[in-house]
Amino acid sequence: MYDGLIQDLIDELGRLPGVGPKSAQRIAFHLLDADPTDVARLATAITEAKAKVHFCAICGNVTVDVECKICADARRDPSVICVVEESKDVVAIERTREFRGRYHVLGGAISPIAGIGPDQLRIKELLTRLQDGVVTEVIIATDPNLEGEATATYLIRMLSPLGLRVSKLASGLPVGGDLEYADELTLGRAFEGRTAIA
Repeated sequence: MYDGLIQDLIDELGRLPGVGPKSAQRIAFHLLDADPTDVARLATAITEAKAKVHFCAICGNVTVDVECKICADARRDPSVICVVEESKDVVAIERTREFRGRYHVLGGAISPIAGIGPDQLRIKELLTRLQDGVVTEVIIATDPNLEGEATATYLIRMLSPLGLRVSKLASGLPVGGDLEYADELTLGRAFEGRTAIA
């Protein structure tokens, strides 16, 4: 344990996802050794992002505007919506350059253990988007893990009666993995090989 402020910094860094105690300590000492202007720039970037970044009014992706760039892009196909868990999944799919439709970000996945049910996700907003009849296909691109599969199953049950083409990403994605860590080739093949469910 270190004195006061140093330990507070290590503790706060350790609360970040994927940062263990040793990494938190390493980052803390890096920040203490860094040039004050670099640290100030980092602090400003964090503060401004927290103050100005919010969720797109249409799809739920992160943006600084009312609508994200994808929803505002008239060249995107409005008849196809790809449903993902998080904004980071949008970035992963965009890197493939295989998908030219629009997105819907759920804001997580169904996880009874974590106390997250369908009502905590942006499923009602998705159903509202489908009411105008423009969308003809919904691609479910949830993570291939237990929570993602539970979410996909729930969505399939909700969407099947609507008369839309409902498809899911093909296999090729590792089970238990996250979309953000999949390489472009694997994700691209998963899109090409998706199969209709309903």
